Amino acid sequence: MTGALYLDDSDRRSFEATVERALDDRVALDRTCFYPEGGGQPADHGTLRAGDEEWHVTDVRKKDVVYHTVDGDPPAEGTTVEGVLDWDRRYAHMRYHTAQHLLSALLLEEFDARTTGNQLYADRARIDVEYDRFTDDDLRTVTERMNDLIDREMAVRWYEMDREVAERELDTDRTRIDLLPDSIRELRIVEIGPEDDPYDRTACAGTHVANTAEIGRFEATGRETKGSDEERLSFVLHAE
Repeated sequence: MTGALYLDDSDRRSFEATVERALDDRVALDRTCFYPEGGGQPADHGTLRAGDEEWHVTDVRKKDVVYHTVDGDPPAEGTTVEGVLDWDRRYAHMRYHTAQHLLSALLLEEFDARTTGNQLYADRARIDVEYDRFTDDDLRTVTERMNDLIDREMAVRWYEMDREVAERELDTDRTRIDLLPDSIRELRIVEIGPEDDPYDRTACAGTHVANTAEIGRFEATGRETKGSDEERLSFVLHAE
């Protein structure tokens, strides 16, 4: 099992690891900071280095272990490598992922619109929700309210919780635990806001910024109907 360093420290940009498995153009490491694609968040990119050799990491996927796809012949098993993230890409994903959590909470609170899916990129994102149809006025309201929430400079934190305890004690509409496979028994909970009364609390294994102030300015850019009573909202973030 690959040690998932990204779960504990989203800000870590480099690490040292040992190649445990080499297969075609992929390697599995004993630990990694590279986030594997999942939960609407794309995989991290970056490099692996060993001495004078360097490999570009172009994809990361989690199966039984976390596999890193590299260009060229991979480093041999037993090789000690230094992994370095493409930090601009990772940080953009962190900003968009935290913004998506905040947006999901806002849409549930103000429109009773429950999130059903999302997809993040380094320069944009979209979210699917259970709702009939948003208007242009709704999009302006969402943009205004999101920026108000961001300006509160709310702390973002995460911790582990047993699934049975989470299902018993937490609001499943907000945590979206039911979207996770039954095989996941230990949940990572991400909270935004005061510890005694968080604005959002969601089960998530993605990477996030430490404070909403890092998100930047939010802009809802469009909507489209995705089926019966389902809407897709698109948004972008602008650096301040």
